[in-house]
Amino acid sequence: MTTFTANGLSCGYGRRAVLNSVSFTLHAGALTAILGPNGCGKTTLLKTLARLLPPLGGSVTIDRQSISTLRRREVARRIAFAPQVLAPDWPFTVSEYVALGRSPHAGWWKPLTANDRTVIASSLHRFGLTPFAKTPVTELSGGEWQRVRLAKALAQEPRILLLDEPTAHLDPRFQFELLSQVRELIAERSLTAVVTLHDLNLVGPWADRVILLANGGVIADGPPAEVLTTAKLGEAYAATFAVAPHPVTGSPAVVVPRPDPQVQP
Repeated sequence: MTTFTANGLSCGYGRRAVLNSVSFTLHAGALTAILGPNGCGKTTLLKTLARLLPPLGGSVTIDRQSISTLRRREVARRIAFAPQVLAPDWPFTVSEYVALGRSPHAGWWKPLTANDRTVIASSLHRFGLTPFAKTPVTELSGGEWQRVRLAKALAQEPRILLLDEPTAHLDPRFQFELLSQVRELIAERSLTAVVTLHDLNLVGPWADRVILLANGGVIADGPPAEVLTTAKLGEAYAATFAVAPHPVTGSPAVVVPRPDPQVQP
């Protein structure tokens, strides 16, 4: 079972630290949500965990092995990172773009094997993209593009899945379907999955664990019911929240109360 650990991790750009002394251990079979206000370092943390940014301090390990000792190809076979990126200007077809996820296994210039094509087809099917296989990515909607980048990550056949804002640009139906698929993948393949989210009400029903970032570090870490509180959210976001059990799921439901009508904007 995969153990993914950040040990006293400091992240940033050049000499500028965005996060300091972040430590946690993640295990296979669980979904961890990373929350925090804009600019707090959520994406920076994911990039460092994926070895796309060098740590300013500390280390990242998989099963006690530092990822800094692995070749990049080996890292890519174990960790898939789906970033927040716009669709490329070059009109790759959806199938061609998802096929890039096979590069850590097949190499950049080698022809695809029968197994590669099976994995690609399975990834397209998983995210409802088979009808779009020959569609240029330049013709996709924002929500369709979100599913394509996840299908590419899945095609890597990783042990660890890092998803940066996977529900952005998706309507409520597709948010539900995508997170359902992620949960199914975690169970089927015993994956370690980490997602960054802005919608706090997606956290309680879907996440097993929440890491709340603010002020350059982790200010809370635990199950949703322990992290999604008025005090901790207020500290992180500098706003007033109301939190109550959801009437259907019982998980924490979060709202920002409307302003006092007597207070002028």
